[in-house]
Amino acid sequence: MSRIKDFLDSKTVKNNSETEETVLTWRETLSYGMGRGAQGMSTSMMSSTNINYFMTNLLDISEKAVGHIRLWCGIWDAFNDPIMGILVDKTRTKDGQMRPYIRVAPAISAFFTVLLFIARISLPVWLRFAIAVVAMVGWDMSYTAFDIPMGALAFSMTGNSTERTKLYGVSSIMRAVLGAIPQGFVMIGLMVPYFKTTTAPLYMLSALAAGVGMILLSRPAYKNTRERAHHDSEEPTVSECFRLLIKNKPLFMLFLANMAFLLVTVNSSVTTFVAVDLLGNSSFQAPLQIAVAPAPFIAGVFVPMVVEKLGKKADFAKIYRSCCLIAAAMDGLFFAVCYKKLVYFDPINGRLEWYWVVIMMAFIALVAIPLEFKNLLGKEMEAETVDYVEYKTGRRAEGIMLSLMSFTGKLTNSVSSTIGLWTLSAAAYVSHNDALPAAQPFSARLALLMCITLIPMAGYLLMLIPMKFYGITRENHEQMLKEIKARRAKRGSAGEEATVCSPE
Repeated sequence: MSRIKDFLDSKTVKNNSETEETVLTWRETLSYGMGRGAQGMSTSMMSSTNINYFMTNLLDISEKAVGHIRLWCGIWDAFNDPIMGILVDKTRTKDGQMRPYIRVAPAISAFFTVLLFIARISLPVWLRFAIAVVAMVGWDMSYTAFDIPMGALAFSMTGNSTERTKLYGVSSIMRAVLGAIPQGFVMIGLMVPYFKTTTAPLYMLSALAAGVGMILLSRPAYKNTRERAHHDSEEPTVSECFRLLIKNKPLFMLFLANMAFLLVTVNSSVTTFVAVDLLGNSSFQAPLQIAVAPAPFIAGVFVPMVVEKLGKKADFAKIYRSCCLIAAAMDGLFFAVCYKKLVYFDPINGRLEWYWVVIMMAFIALVAIPLEFKNLLGKEMEAETVDYVEYKTGRRAEGIMLSLMSFTGKLTNSVSSTIGLWTLSAAAYVSHNDALPAAQPFSARLALLMCITLIPMAGYLLMLIPMKFYGITRENHEQMLKEIKARRAKRGSAGEEATVCSPE
Protein backbone atom coordinates (compact mmCIF):
# COMPACT_ATOMS: atom_id res chain seq x y z
CA MET A 1 0.00 0.00 0.00
CA SER A 2 2.86 2.34 0.78
CA ARG A 3 4.29 1.92 -2.71
CA ILE A 4 0.91 2.61 -4.27
CA LYS A 5 0.51 5.76 -2.16
CA ASP A 6 4.02 6.92 -3.05
CA PHE A 7 3.25 6.40 -6.72
CA LEU A 8 -0.07 8.25 -6.54
CA ASP A 9 1.58 11.17 -4.74
CA SER A 10 4.51 11.37 -7.16
CA LYS A 11 4.57 13.87 -10.02
CA THR A 12 3.71 12.78 -13.54
CA VAL A 13 6.44 14.99 -15.05
CA LYS A 14 9.64 16.24 -13.43
CA ASN A 15 10.42 19.93 -13.74
CA ASN A 16 11.62 20.42 -17.33
CA SER A 17 12.36 24.14 -17.43
CA GLU A 18 12.55 27.17 -15.19
CA THR A 19 9.47 28.57 -16.94
CA GLU A 20 7.20 25.56 -16.65
CA GLU A 21 7.25 24.13 -13.15
CA THR A 22 5.27 20.96 -12.60
CA VAL A 23 2.54 20.24 -10.05
CA LEU A 24 0.35 17.31 -11.15
CA THR A 25 0.49 14.04 -9.21
CA TRP A 26 -0.64 10.67 -10.52
CA ARG A 27 -3.54 10.70 -8.03
CA GLU A 28 -4.89 13.91 -9.51
CA THR A 29 -4.21 12.82 -13.09
CA LEU A 30 -5.93 9.44 -12.70
CA SER A 31 -8.89 11.03 -10.88
CA TYR A 32 -9.34 13.47 -13.71
CA GLY A 33 -9.08 10.53 -16.12
CA MET A 34 -11.91 8.77 -14.28
CA GLY A 35 -14.06 11.85 -14.81
CA ARG A 36 -13.26 11.68 -18.50
CA GLY A 37 -14.15 7.99 -18.33
CA ALA A 38 -17.58 8.95 -16.96
CA GLN A 39 -17.98 11.28 -19.92
CA GLY A 40 -16.90 8.48 -22.25
CA MET A 41 -19.60 6.18 -20.90
CA SER A 42 -22.16 8.90 -21.48
CA THR A 43 -21.12 9.84 -24.99
CA SER A 44 -20.60 6.26 -26.16
CA MET A 45 -24.14 5.35 -25.11
CA MET A 46 -25.58 8.55 -26.59
CA SER A 47 -23.39 8.38 -29.67
CA SER A 48 -24.85 8.73 -33.15
CA THR A 49 -24.06 5.04 -33.70
CA ASN A 50 -26.54 4.04 -31.01
CA ILE A 51 -29.26 6.66 -30.93
CA ASN A 52 -29.70 7.02 -34.69
CA TYR A 53 -30.26 3.30 -35.18
CA PHE A 54 -32.36 3.02 -32.00
CA MET A 55 -34.72 5.87 -32.91
CA THR A 56 -35.14 5.02 -36.61
CA ASN A 57 -35.33 1.25 -36.55
CA LEU A 58 -36.31 0.33 -32.97
CA LEU A 59 -38.65 3.25 -32.20
CA ASP A 60 -39.88 3.41 -35.80
CA ILE A 61 -39.41 7.17 -36.16
CA SER A 62 -38.63 8.16 -39.75
CA GLU A 63 -35.09 9.12 -40.79
CA LYS A 64 -36.25 12.65 -41.64
CA ALA A 65 -37.96 13.07 -38.26
CA VAL A 66 -34.91 11.79 -36.38
CA GLY A 67 -32.74 14.08 -38.47
CA HIS A 68 -34.87 17.02 -37.35
CA ILE A 69 -34.66 15.91 -33.70
CA ARG A 70 -30.89 15.69 -33.90
CA LEU A 71 -30.54 18.98 -35.77
CA TRP A 72 -32.82 21.24 -33.72
CA CYS A 73 -32.03 19.72 -30.34
CA GLY A 74 -28.35 19.99 -31.21
CA ILE A 75 -28.64 23.62 -32.28
CA TRP A 76 -30.50 24.47 -29.07
CA ASP A 77 -27.84 22.68 -27.05
CA ALA A 78 -24.98 24.31 -28.95
CA PHE A 79 -26.30 27.79 -28.16
CA ASN A 80 -26.52 26.85 -24.48
CA ASP A 81 -22.77 26.25 -24.39
CA PRO A 82 -21.74 29.93 -24.22
CA ILE A 83 -24.26 30.38 -21.38
CA MET A 84 -22.61 27.53 -19.48
CA GLY A 85 -19.17 28.93 -20.26
CA ILE A 86 -20.14 32.32 -18.82
CA LEU A 87 -21.62 30.63 -15.72
CA VAL A 88 -18.29 28.86 -15.14
CA ASP A 89 -16.31 32.09 -15.57
CA LYS A 90 -18.61 33.92 -13.14
CA THR A 91 -18.68 31.13 -10.52
CA ARG A 92 -16.79 31.79 -7.28
CA THR A 93 -17.23 29.11 -4.57
CA LYS A 94 -15.11 27.40 -1.93
CA ASP A 95 -14.98 24.37 -4.28
CA GLY A 96 -13.71 26.54 -7.13
CA GLN A 97 -15.24 27.46 -10.46
CA MET A 98 -15.55 24.09 -12.20
CA ARG A 99 -15.76 21.38 -9.55
CA PRO A 100 -19.26 22.27 -8.21
CA TYR A 101 -20.75 21.41 -11.60
CA ILE A 102 -18.78 18.16 -11.83
CA ARG A 103 -20.36 17.16 -8.52
CA VAL A 104 -23.98 17.44 -9.73
CA ALA A 105 -24.28 17.30 -13.52
CA PRO A 106 -23.32 13.62 -14.13
CA ALA A 107 -26.34 12.27 -12.19
CA ILE A 108 -28.76 14.43 -14.20
CA SER A 109 -27.09 13.38 -17.43
CA ALA A 110 -27.37 9.72 -16.40
CA PHE A 111 -31.13 10.11 -15.85
CA PHE A 112 -31.75 11.44 -19.35
CA THR A 113 -29.52 8.76 -20.87
CA VAL A 114 -31.74 6.04 -19.39
CA LEU A 115 -34.94 7.94 -20.29
CA LEU A 116 -34.25 7.76 -24.02
CA PHE A 117 -33.68 4.03 -24.13
CA ILE A 118 -36.68 2.97 -22.01
CA ALA A 119 -39.06 4.09 -24.77
CA ARG A 120 -40.81 1.27 -26.66
CA ILE A 121 -42.30 0.90 -30.11
CA SER A 122 -45.60 -0.14 -28.49
CA LEU A 123 -46.12 3.45 -27.31
CA PRO A 124 -48.07 5.90 -29.52
CA VAL A 125 -45.82 7.55 -32.08
CA TRP A 126 -46.39 11.03 -30.61
CA LEU A 127 -45.24 9.79 -27.19
CA ARG A 128 -42.15 8.10 -28.63
CA PHE A 129 -41.29 11.34 -30.42
CA ALA A 130 -41.89 13.43 -27.27
CA ILE A 131 -39.73 11.16 -25.08
CA ALA A 132 -36.93 11.31 -27.65
CA VAL A 133 -37.03 15.13 -27.75
CA VAL A 134 -37.17 15.55 -23.95
CA ALA A 135 -34.38 13.01 -23.43
CA MET A 136 -32.15 14.56 -26.08
CA VAL A 137 -32.61 18.14 -24.84
CA GLY A 138 -32.18 17.11 -21.20
CA TRP A 139 -29.09 15.03 -21.88
CA ASP A 140 -27.49 17.66 -24.09
CA MET A 141 -27.92 20.42 -21.51
CA SER A 142 -26.85 18.34 -18.50
CA TYR A 143 -23.87 16.94 -20.38
CA THR A 144 -22.83 20.51 -21.25
CA ALA A 145 -22.90 21.32 -17.52
CA PHE A 146 -20.47 18.39 -17.06
CA ASP A 147 -18.31 18.78 -20.16
CA ILE A 148 -17.38 22.47 -20.10
CA PRO A 149 -16.26 22.45 -16.44
CA MET A 150 -14.25 19.26 -17.07
CA GLY A 151 -12.45 20.83 -20.01
CA ALA A 152 -11.85 24.10 -18.18
CA LEU A 153 -10.59 22.18 -15.15
CA ALA A 154 -7.71 20.74 -17.20
CA PHE A 155 -6.69 24.29 -18.20
CA SER A 156 -6.74 25.29 -14.53
CA MET A 157 -4.90 22.29 -13.11
CA THR A 158 -1.58 23.13 -14.78
CA GLY A 159 -0.04 25.49 -17.31
CA ASN A 160 2.90 23.22 -18.11
CA SER A 161 2.50 22.12 -21.74
CA THR A 162 4.30 18.79 -21.28
CA GLU A 163 2.42 18.03 -18.08
CA ARG A 164 -0.91 19.02 -19.60
CA THR A 165 -0.31 16.91 -22.70
CA LYS A 166 0.37 13.90 -20.46
CA LEU A 167 -2.84 14.67 -18.55
CA TYR A 168 -4.73 14.63 -21.84
CA GLY A 169 -2.97 11.44 -22.93
CA VAL A 170 -3.78 9.53 -19.74
CA SER A 171 -7.38 10.79 -19.63
CA SER A 172 -7.84 9.94 -23.31
CA ILE A 173 -6.83 6.33 -22.65
CA MET A 174 -9.08 6.09 -19.59
CA ARG A 175 -11.98 7.63 -21.49
CA ALA A 176 -11.54 5.09 -24.28
CA VAL A 177 -11.35 2.12 -21.88
CA LEU A 178 -14.22 3.09 -19.60
CA GLY A 179 -16.32 4.51 -22.41
CA ALA A 180 -16.13 1.18 -24.21
CA ILE A 181 -18.14 -0.57 -21.47
CA PRO A 182 -21.70 0.41 -22.53
CA GLN A 183 -20.75 0.17 -26.19
CA GLY A 184 -19.35 -3.29 -25.45
CA PHE A 185 -22.75 -4.31 -24.05
CA VAL A 186 -24.34 -3.38 -27.38
CA MET A 187 -21.68 -4.99 -29.55
CA ILE A 188 -21.67 -8.29 -27.66
CA GLY A 189 -25.45 -8.31 -27.42
CA LEU A 190 -25.83 -7.95 -31.18
CA MET A 191 -23.91 -11.22 -31.56
CA VAL A 192 -26.54 -13.07 -29.49
CA PRO A 193 -29.40 -14.53 -31.58
CA TYR A 194 -32.05 -13.41 -29.06
CA PHE A 195 -31.04 -9.74 -29.30
CA LYS A 196 -30.94 -9.80 -33.11
CA THR A 197 -34.74 -10.02 -33.12
CA THR A 198 -35.44 -8.46 -29.67
CA THR A 199 -32.99 -5.60 -29.81
CA ALA A 200 -34.54 -2.72 -27.82
CA PRO A 201 -33.99 -4.26 -24.31
CA LEU A 202 -30.29 -4.56 -25.10
CA TYR A 203 -30.02 -0.80 -25.47
CA MET A 204 -31.93 -0.23 -22.22
CA LEU A 205 -29.54 -2.48 -20.24
CA SER A 206 -26.54 -0.73 -21.77
CA ALA A 207 -28.00 2.68 -20.86
CA LEU A 208 -28.46 1.58 -17.23
CA ALA A 209 -24.82 0.45 -17.07
CA ALA A 210 -23.71 3.78 -18.52
CA GLY A 211 -25.80 5.77 -16.04
CA VAL A 212 -24.40 3.99 -12.98
CA GLY A 213 -20.86 4.32 -14.31
CA MET A 214 -21.23 8.05 -14.95
CA ILE A 215 -22.29 8.73 -11.36
CA LEU A 216 -19.57 6.60 -9.73
CA LEU A 217 -16.64 7.59 -11.94
CA SER A 218 -17.26 11.34 -11.77
CA ARG A 219 -16.77 11.46 -7.99
CA PRO A 220 -12.94 11.20 -7.94
CA ALA A 221 -12.73 14.02 -10.50
CA TYR A 222 -14.62 16.22 -8.06
CA LYS A 223 -12.87 15.10 -4.86
CA ASN A 224 -9.19 14.69 -5.87
CA THR A 225 -8.46 17.51 -8.32
CA ARG A 226 -7.32 21.09 -7.71
CA GLU A 227 -7.97 24.34 -9.54
CA ARG A 228 -4.70 26.26 -9.59
CA ALA A 229 -5.31 29.03 -12.10
CA HIS A 230 -5.44 32.55 -10.70
CA HIS A 231 -8.72 34.38 -11.32
CA ASP A 232 -9.62 37.87 -10.20
CA SER A 233 -12.02 37.89 -7.28
CA GLU A 234 -14.21 40.26 -9.29
CA GLU A 235 -16.51 38.31 -11.61
CA PRO A 236 -16.27 39.25 -15.30
CA THR A 237 -19.40 40.71 -16.86
CA VAL A 238 -21.19 38.87 -19.66
CA SER A 239 -20.09 41.50 -22.19
CA GLU A 240 -16.49 41.19 -21.00
CA CYS A 241 -16.60 37.42 -21.49
CA PHE A 242 -17.70 37.89 -25.09
CA ARG A 243 -15.10 40.63 -25.69
CA LEU A 244 -12.37 38.26 -24.49
CA LEU A 245 -13.73 35.58 -26.82
CA ILE A 246 -13.65 37.92 -29.84
CA LYS A 247 -9.98 38.74 -29.19
CA ASN A 248 -9.02 35.06 -29.48
CA LYS A 249 -8.01 34.64 -33.14
CA PRO A 250 -6.25 31.25 -32.67
CA LEU A 251 -9.38 29.85 -31.01
CA PHE A 252 -11.44 31.07 -33.96
CA MET A 253 -9.20 29.06 -36.30
CA LEU A 254 -9.82 25.96 -34.16
CA PHE A 255 -13.53 26.77 -34.32
CA LEU A 256 -13.47 26.80 -38.13
CA ALA A 257 -11.53 23.53 -38.21
CA ASN A 258 -14.11 21.95 -35.92
CA MET A 259 -16.92 23.10 -38.18
CA ALA A 260 -15.25 21.26 -41.07
CA PHE A 261 -14.79 18.27 -38.76
CA LEU A 262 -18.56 17.69 -38.77
CA LEU A 263 -18.11 15.99 -42.15
CA VAL A 264 -15.62 13.58 -40.59
CA THR A 265 -18.03 12.48 -37.86
CA VAL A 266 -20.72 11.52 -40.36
CA ASN A 267 -19.06 8.08 -40.39
CA SER A 268 -19.92 7.35 -36.75
CA SER A 269 -23.58 8.25 -37.33
CA VAL A 270 -24.06 5.29 -39.69
CA THR A 271 -21.85 2.55 -38.17
CA THR A 272 -24.73 0.25 -37.23
CA PHE A 273 -26.40 0.85 -40.59
CA VAL A 274 -23.15 -0.14 -42.31
CA ALA A 275 -22.82 -3.36 -40.29
CA VAL A 276 -26.43 -4.44 -40.81
CA ASP A 277 -27.29 -3.22 -44.30
CA LEU A 278 -23.97 -2.85 -46.12
CA LEU A 279 -22.07 -5.82 -44.70
CA GLY A 280 -25.18 -7.89 -43.95
CA ASN A 281 -24.59 -8.86 -40.31
CA SER A 282 -25.10 -6.85 -37.10
CA SER A 283 -22.24 -8.83 -35.55
CA PHE A 284 -19.85 -6.89 -37.80
CA GLN A 285 -20.50 -3.80 -35.70
CA ALA A 286 -18.13 -5.25 -33.09
CA PRO A 287 -15.03 -5.53 -35.33
CA LEU A 288 -15.77 -2.13 -36.88
CA GLN A 289 -15.88 -0.56 -33.40
CA ILE A 290 -12.93 -2.58 -32.12
CA ALA A 291 -10.86 -1.35 -35.06
CA VAL A 292 -10.75 2.17 -33.61
CA ALA A 293 -9.97 1.00 -30.06
CA PRO A 294 -6.13 1.01 -30.31
CA ALA A 295 -5.98 4.60 -31.59
CA PRO A 296 -6.62 6.41 -28.25
CA PHE A 297 -3.99 4.23 -26.57
CA ILE A 298 -1.44 4.91 -29.30
CA ALA A 299 -2.13 8.64 -29.23
CA GLY A 300 -2.24 8.76 -25.43
CA VAL A 301 1.21 7.18 -25.22
CA PHE A 302 3.02 8.68 -28.18
CA VAL A 303 1.71 12.27 -28.36
CA PRO A 304 3.11 13.21 -24.91
CA MET A 305 6.37 11.44 -25.81
CA VAL A 306 6.66 13.37 -29.08
CA VAL A 307 5.82 16.69 -27.43
CA GLU A 308 8.33 16.11 -24.62
CA LYS A 309 11.05 15.02 -27.04
CA LEU A 310 10.58 17.92 -29.46
CA GLY A 311 10.34 20.51 -26.69
CA LYS A 312 10.22 24.04 -28.11
CA LYS A 313 10.38 22.63 -31.64
CA ALA A 314 6.95 21.01 -31.27
CA ASP A 315 4.67 22.82 -33.72
CA PHE A 316 1.20 21.59 -32.81
CA ALA A 317 -0.51 23.20 -35.80
CA LYS A 318 1.92 21.63 -38.27
CA ILE A 319 1.51 18.16 -36.74
CA TYR A 320 -2.27 18.70 -36.72
CA ARG A 321 -2.28 19.45 -40.46
CA SER A 322 -0.11 16.42 -41.20
CA CYS A 323 -2.62 14.22 -39.36
CA CYS A 324 -5.47 15.61 -41.46
CA LEU A 325 -3.60 14.93 -44.71
CA ILE A 326 -2.79 11.34 -43.74
CA ALA A 327 -6.39 10.63 -42.68
CA ALA A 328 -7.80 12.13 -45.91
CA ALA A 329 -5.48 9.99 -48.05
CA MET A 330 -6.50 6.84 -46.16
CA ASP A 331 -10.21 7.59 -46.57
CA GLY A 332 -9.80 8.09 -50.32
CA LEU A 333 -7.92 4.80 -50.63
CA PHE A 334 -10.59 3.11 -48.48
CA PHE A 335 -13.32 4.10 -50.97
CA ALA A 336 -11.28 3.04 -54.02
CA VAL A 337 -10.46 -0.40 -52.61
CA CYS A 338 -13.92 -1.27 -51.25
CA TYR A 339 -16.28 0.39 -53.76
CA LYS A 340 -16.87 -2.45 -56.21
CA LYS A 341 -17.22 -5.19 -53.61
CA LEU A 342 -19.42 -3.42 -51.07
CA VAL A 343 -21.75 -1.39 -53.27
CA TYR A 344 -22.66 -4.39 -55.43
CA PHE A 345 -22.76 -6.93 -52.60
CA ASP A 346 -26.17 -8.54 -51.86
CA PRO A 347 -26.38 -9.31 -48.09
CA ILE A 348 -29.74 -11.04 -48.46
CA ASN A 349 -28.51 -13.76 -50.81
CA GLY A 350 -24.80 -13.83 -50.05
CA ARG A 351 -22.29 -13.75 -47.26
CA LEU A 352 -19.38 -11.33 -47.11
CA GLU A 353 -15.97 -12.99 -47.05
CA TRP A 354 -14.13 -12.50 -43.76
CA TYR A 355 -11.14 -10.85 -45.37
CA TRP A 356 -13.26 -7.90 -46.54
CA VAL A 357 -14.17 -7.20 -42.95
CA VAL A 358 -10.46 -7.37 -42.08
CA ILE A 359 -9.67 -4.92 -44.90
CA MET A 360 -12.30 -2.50 -43.60
CA MET A 361 -11.00 -2.86 -40.06
CA ALA A 362 -7.49 -2.07 -41.27
CA PHE A 363 -8.59 1.13 -43.01
CA ILE A 364 -10.72 2.25 -40.06
CA ALA A 365 -7.86 1.56 -37.63
CA LEU A 366 -5.32 3.43 -39.75
CA VAL A 367 -7.56 6.48 -40.15
CA ALA A 368 -8.32 6.53 -36.41
CA ILE A 369 -4.65 6.95 -35.42
CA PRO A 370 -4.04 10.40 -37.00
CA LEU A 371 -7.57 11.36 -35.90
CA GLU A 372 -6.74 10.69 -32.23
CA PHE A 373 -3.38 12.44 -32.59
CA LYS A 374 -5.28 15.47 -33.91
CA ASN A 375 -7.80 15.30 -31.06
CA LEU A 376 -5.12 15.29 -28.37
CA LEU A 377 -3.16 18.08 -30.00
CA GLY A 378 -6.38 20.06 -30.35
CA LYS A 379 -6.95 19.91 -26.59
CA GLU A 380 -3.51 21.37 -25.89
CA MET A 381 -4.07 24.02 -28.57
CA GLU A 382 -7.34 25.04 -26.88
CA ALA A 383 -5.42 25.52 -23.63
CA GLU A 384 -2.83 27.62 -25.48
CA THR A 385 -5.55 29.97 -26.70
CA VAL A 386 -6.65 30.63 -23.10
CA ASP A 387 -3.07 31.63 -22.25
CA TYR A 388 -3.02 33.73 -25.44
CA VAL A 389 -5.98 35.82 -24.27
CA GLU A 390 -4.48 36.31 -20.81
CA TYR A 391 -1.24 37.39 -22.51
CA LYS A 392 -3.16 39.89 -24.65
CA THR A 393 -5.62 41.22 -22.05
CA GLY A 394 -4.46 40.22 -18.57
CA ARG A 395 -7.74 38.35 -17.91
CA ARG A 396 -8.59 34.62 -17.97
CA ALA A 397 -11.92 33.20 -19.09
CA GLU A 398 -11.62 29.44 -19.58
CA GLY A 399 -15.37 28.83 -19.57
CA ILE A 400 -16.38 31.08 -22.45
CA MET A 401 -13.31 30.00 -24.45
CA LEU A 402 -14.06 26.32 -24.00
CA SER A 403 -17.76 26.87 -24.66
CA LEU A 404 -16.95 27.86 -28.24
CA MET A 405 -15.25 24.51 -28.81
CA SER A 406 -18.04 22.69 -27.01
CA PHE A 407 -20.50 24.64 -29.17
CA THR A 408 -18.86 23.34 -32.33
CA GLY A 409 -18.59 19.84 -30.88
CA LYS A 410 -22.31 19.69 -30.13
CA LEU A 411 -23.22 21.25 -33.45
CA THR A 412 -20.85 18.86 -35.20
CA ASN A 413 -22.42 15.81 -33.57
CA SER A 414 -25.97 16.93 -34.37
CA VAL A 415 -25.38 18.22 -37.88
CA SER A 416 -23.25 15.22 -38.86
CA SER A 417 -26.05 12.90 -37.72
CA THR A 418 -28.53 14.95 -39.70
CA ILE A 419 -26.31 14.78 -42.80
CA GLY A 420 -25.97 11.01 -42.43
CA LEU A 421 -29.69 10.42 -41.84
CA TRP A 422 -30.88 12.76 -44.57
CA THR A 423 -28.35 11.25 -46.97
CA LEU A 424 -29.85 7.81 -46.31
CA SER A 425 -33.38 9.19 -46.67
CA ALA A 426 -32.52 10.84 -50.01
CA ALA A 427 -30.88 7.58 -51.13
CA ALA A 428 -34.14 5.66 -50.46
CA TYR A 429 -32.84 3.68 -47.47
CA VAL A 430 -35.31 0.97 -46.38
CA SER A 431 -35.79 1.00 -42.58
CA HIS A 432 -36.66 -2.11 -40.53
CA ASN A 433 -37.55 -2.95 -36.92
CA ASP A 434 -34.73 -5.35 -36.12
CA ALA A 435 -31.00 -5.93 -36.60
CA LEU A 436 -31.44 -8.16 -39.68
CA PRO A 437 -30.40 -6.86 -43.13
CA ALA A 438 -33.07 -5.54 -45.50
CA ALA A 439 -32.88 -5.34 -49.29
CA GLN A 440 -31.44 -1.90 -50.05
CA PRO A 441 -31.28 -0.10 -53.41
CA PHE A 442 -27.95 0.68 -55.06
CA SER A 443 -28.30 4.35 -54.07
CA ALA A 444 -28.56 3.49 -50.35
CA ARG A 445 -25.55 1.18 -50.45
CA LEU A 446 -23.45 3.81 -52.23
CA ALA A 447 -24.58 6.44 -49.73
CA LEU A 448 -23.52 4.24 -46.80
CA LEU A 449 -20.05 3.73 -48.26
CA MET A 450 -19.64 7.45 -49.00
CA CYS A 451 -20.65 8.32 -45.43
CA ILE A 452 -17.65 6.39 -44.08
CA THR A 453 -15.10 7.39 -46.75
CA LEU A 454 -15.53 10.33 -49.15
CA ILE A 455 -17.55 12.63 -46.89
CA PRO A 456 -15.00 12.35 -44.01
CA MET A 457 -12.18 12.82 -46.53
CA ALA A 458 -13.70 16.16 -47.60
CA GLY A 459 -13.86 17.22 -43.95
CA TYR A 460 -10.19 16.51 -43.31
CA LEU A 461 -9.15 18.51 -46.38
CA LEU A 462 -11.28 21.52 -45.37
CA MET A 463 -9.70 21.48 -41.88
CA LEU A 464 -6.31 22.26 -43.40
CA ILE A 465 -7.35 25.79 -44.38
CA PRO A 466 -8.00 27.46 -40.99
CA MET A 467 -5.16 25.59 -39.31
CA LYS A 468 -2.73 27.32 -41.65
CA PHE A 469 -3.52 30.55 -39.76
CA TYR A 470 -3.48 29.27 -36.16
CA GLY A 471 -0.36 31.27 -35.33
CA ILE A 472 0.80 29.89 -31.94
CA THR A 473 4.02 27.87 -31.78
CA ARG A 474 5.51 26.07 -28.78
CA GLU A 475 8.27 28.66 -28.62
CA ASN A 476 6.07 31.75 -28.60
CA HIS A 477 3.66 30.06 -26.17
CA GLU A 478 6.49 29.59 -23.70
CA GLN A 479 7.40 33.25 -24.16
CA MET A 480 3.77 34.17 -23.38
CA LEU A 481 3.96 32.20 -20.14
CA LYS A 482 7.16 34.00 -19.12
CA GLU A 483 5.57 37.40 -19.68
CA ILE A 484 2.37 36.40 -17.87
CA LYS A 485 4.43 35.25 -14.88
CA ALA A 486 6.49 38.44 -14.87
CA ARG A 487 3.35 40.56 -15.10
CA ARG A 488 1.81 38.79 -12.12
CA ALA A 489 5.00 39.15 -10.12
CA LYS A 490 5.00 42.83 -10.87
CA ARG A 491 1.43 43.10 -9.57
CA GLY A 492 2.56 41.46 -6.34
CA SER A 493 0.73 38.18 -7.07
CA ALA A 494 3.78 35.96 -7.33
CA GLY A 495 2.74 34.11 -4.16
CA GLU A 496 -0.63 33.09 -5.54
CA GLU A 497 -1.25 29.80 -7.33
CA ALA A 498 -1.37 30.57 -11.03
CA THR A 499 -1.74 29.00 -14.38
CA VAL A 500 1.96 29.17 -14.93
CA CYS A 501 1.79 26.99 -11.90
CA SER A 502 3.66 27.90 -8.79
CA PRO A 503 4.86 24.88 -6.80
CA GLU A 504 2.38 23.49 -4.28
